[in-house]
Amino acid sequence: MASGGARNRSGPTADPTSGRSDARSYKLTALPSAGYDGTPPDFPLPRPLKREHELWAEVWRTPQACAWSMPSERWRTRTVAQYVRLAVRCEDRSAPASLIAQLHRFADQIGLTTAGLAEMGWQVAVDEVGARRAEQEAAPADAPAPTTRRPRRLREQASAQ
Repeated sequence: MASGGARNRSGPTADPTSGRSDARSYKLTALPSAGYDGTPPDFPLPRPLKREHELWAEVWRTPQACAWSMPSERWRTRTVAQYVRLAVRCEDRSAPASLIAQLHRFADQIGLTTAGLAEMGWQVAVDEVGARRAEQEAAPADAPAPTTRRPRRLREQASAQ
């Protein structure tokens, strides 16, 4: 039996901004935070349940689905379907822990966990414009405009000098 060698998740996670990552050409593929807006493929497993169709549509709206839809990643479609089928089985209260552990492994394999994203070299892009817009919309309209006036104590100190 072979021993030693590189293993996924061993050691510190790679930092895409480090010099070593630059030397290895390690870059993360940015996935749009808005998710996939295309049409999901047909569910590839036989006799899908209604709940499987619902969950299939839901996972195909995630940012990871943008990667799954790329020609180089289409082979993952069946794995995504197996994840969906298992996830529906795990929704049952009597689902054994072994099924739930397998669900987590499938989620890693298709990039639905933080560790899975890192392992694939994917990163969900931060929508800075959308976040800023949400902040502005959340601010009350009648809020006073920010002022640049010094507080009274500082004004008094400045005039005393």
